[in-house]
Amino acid sequence: MEKIILKRFKESSEVKTRFLRENLPKFIDVIKLISQTFERGNKLFFFGNGGSAADAQHLAAEFVNRYVMERPPLPAIALTTDTSILTSVSNDLTFHEIFAKQIRALGKEGDVAIGITTSGNSPNIIKAFEVAKEMGLKTVALTGNDGGVVAKLVDFSLIVPSSNTPRIQEAHILIGHLLCEMVEHYLFFKVNP
Repeated sequence: MEKIILKRFKESSEVKTRFLRENLPKFIDVIKLISQTFERGNKLFFFGNGGSAADAQHLAAEFVNRYVMERPPLPAIALTTDTSILTSVSNDLTFHEIFAKQIRALGKEGDVAIGITTSGNSPNIIKAFEVAKEMGLKTVALTGNDGGVVAKLVDFSLIVPSSNTPRIQEAHILIGHLLCEMVEHYLFFKVNP
């Protein structure tokens, strides 16, 4: 048991370190994008499936409430939370439309759509990004493996270099937490990334 635990911690640490080495400038660009989006009065949309849906809700809550400092709420919406919308769109149309339909209803040019997908190939994430691009939203993918289809669709693709879903998800939540923290620093401490 101890060997397995040590191995998993080592794997997780190595994946996160490699992500940072390969993505730091792009990561800083995403921090600037989100900060400037809030400065303009626009909002963020988060979406994903399964564990990534939970991460979407988690991160939206960090922006709306607070991450580490008391500050005004920031407009972020998780498109994974309204079961009536999710089930009606799935039933009446198709599951592929569950996030795209919400972006059509709520999004506007200048907003940011952040999709979380470990594979980069989830059809409902792909469709949401296609709609977001058509509407003039900026797009950010948190993904893994080689980035999948979404890496080619979005403005910014933050790819965790692993094919191991748990390690990708662990990196995604760290990335999300750092986005929150750095945006707070940028907006409220005037620290430039």
